[in-house]
Amino acid sequence: MPIDPKTIEGLNKFQSFNLFYIRLISIANSIGSIWIFGLMFLICADVIFRGAFNMPLRGVPEIAGYSLVGAVFLQLAHSLHVGKFARAEMFIEPFTLNRPIGANCFHVIFNLIGVLVFALIVYGTWFKFQEAWPDLKFGVENEFTILVWPLRLIIFCGSLLVSLKYLIQLIENITQFKSLFEQRRTAQNKNPTGLPYFLIIIFIGLAIYGLTVGDFSRIQIGAISFIGVLIVIFTGIHIGVGLIFLGFTGTWIMMDNPNIAFKLVKLASNEFLRNYFFAVVPLFVMMGLLVNESNIGKDTFDAARWALKKVKGGLGVATVIANAIFAAITGSSIASAAVFTKVAVPQMLNHGYTARFAVGTVAGSSVLGMLIPPSLLLIIYGFVAEQSVGLLFLAAVIPGIVLAGAMGLSIIAMAHFWPSYVGQINQDEYTDENFKSSLVKITPILILVFAVMGGIYGGLFTPVEAGAVGAAGALILALLKKRLTWQKLWKVLLDTGHTTVSVLFLILAANIYGRMLALSGFPQSVGEFIVSADMGFMAFMAVYIIILIILGMFLDSVSIMLIILPIVLPVVATFGGDFIWFGIITVIAVEMGLLTPPLGIAVYVVRSTIDDARVTLNDIFIGAFPYVLIMLVVTILLVAVPELSLFLLD
Repeated sequence: MPIDPKTIEGLNKFQSFNLFYIRLISIANSIGSIWIFGLMFLICADVIFRGAFNMPLRGVPEIAGYSLVGAVFLQLAHSLHVGKFARAEMFIEPFTLNRPIGANCFHVIFNLIGVLVFALIVYGTWFKFQEAWPDLKFGVENEFTILVWPLRLIIFCGSLLVSLKYLIQLIENITQFKSLFEQRRTAQNKNPTGLPYFLIIIFIGLAIYGLTVGDFSRIQIGAISFIGVLIVIFTGIHIGVGLIFLGFTGTWIMMDNPNIAFKLVKLASNEFLRNYFFAVVPLFVMMGLLVNESNIGKDTFDAARWALKKVKGGLGVATVIANAIFAAITGSSIASAAVFTKVAVPQMLNHGYTARFAVGTVAGSSVLGMLIPPSLLLIIYGFVAEQSVGLLFLAAVIPGIVLAGAMGLSIIAMAHFWPSYVGQINQDEYTDENFKSSLVKITPILILVFAVMGGIYGGLFTPVEAGAVGAAGALILALLKKRLTWQKLWKVLLDTGHTTVSVLFLILAANIYGRMLALSGFPQSVGEFIVSADMGFMAFMAVYIIILIILGMFLDSVSIMLIILPIVLPVVATFGGDFIWFGIITVIAVEMGLLTPPLGIAVYVVRSTIDDARVTLNDIFIGAFPYVLIMLVVTILLVAVPELSLFLLD
């Protein structure tokens, strides 16, 4: 049947608009990336002027908070466009392959919710913009002030662009139904209906009907909303969007007033991220990416390899030590996994180590990146638990050393007592490294670590300033090594923006959802139930760690923490637990999920990075399993002996 010319014309207009939209969000994303880069120089200038001349620059905290919100909302739409919004994909992807029509129905619902959520932010920000126009300012009167309305305008436009992106995706999903039905009619083997997913839709419908018509207490609404979080995870909706939607609807139903729920979303969207301390996220991310481009990982591995050349299993131990040092300047497990897959795996394979041991050691030791400070997960935990990031960094030092040491000693033990796993090691490996060359390679790294961590612990600057100093130091190091081109620098800036947006949007969404949970009283009731059940704190910790490991099989680390912490922190407070110690336990337990199927992000990073068809995904999971056991043993040790985490704080 011929296609209607008007339909063709409409499709062409839609495609033209879509191309214009992509160019527009790319420009906005570039502006946001440059803005964050400039923020690094501003904070470094403040540190220099304060330290050298006792003349701190006025308004830096205000500018930093202002810049962060502006950059995030400028980059939101492009981050969505390139798929950087966090979601659990292990359920929706097979569903898309096997039952495309049903999956398309889900995507219609997802995108419709996305349109509604960001339309709420757009609508609320318009009123905030009107309040700020034309001369509302913030800062310190007669010292430093900034006009508010340009920031409100950026939030409005950024949210509008995201809502438009969801709308574009919604239209694309709707137009796909005709071709999908046509494919189903012509297919020889028709797939059965996705019954579990239709049951979920029925449950959602019944829940909405029950909540709006039925008489539920606030605690019951909070409990149902937590079930809603599990549904968000299972169905694959963007987690941040799902949390905002649940926070809004839960507050509306509890208060029986949509205006209160609307104010919650409006205030959080416009005010919550305008916090100087949130700037620590992009600065440490930028530092890690710049270090990655400087080839520091290879230098560290070469030095450790030379030092351990006489140790049986030395290349494996060198990988652990190099990962630990690399972690101290990147704070990223994913970066560690990618770097040492390229650096360490070929070396180990060439010297007789088995493929499973080589890739498993890289994946297993990469988790040190999220424990040894500076750690992005510790920063996020500090935000949610309202704890000092500096104290969390300090508390993580000994546990990080203990975990790295346990891995190194286990490798030596396996090389002696389990040679079939490790391989027939060639002890007479050749290396042209010596003490002098190793010292030359390791010195810049140690200087950077000392500048960042020593500055924090020595009270010279705050964690935010440490991030700026570290990023500037990593930039200088990369330039001196002549390993940073303009193209690589631009990629670093874009990746910094996407990672920052992904993390901070989740934090914003979790704040909205967490406020709704606190209003419901559900977390407090869970704590009271556990106490009244005489479970005991250690039994609670055992259940908590098991839950984190299970969630780690399906979700990324940041999402897990932002979902589970608002519920468990009141329980910890009821038991009188130490929040700093609890944060260290949480990070290690969450990081086990990087190595466990089916998600195992670190495992997938290793698989996508390695250029060897002989190494399968199963090989990496099997090779990483001993390190999961090592992490579990260390976690149990830290639970039993809290002093290991708190020793440096005394």
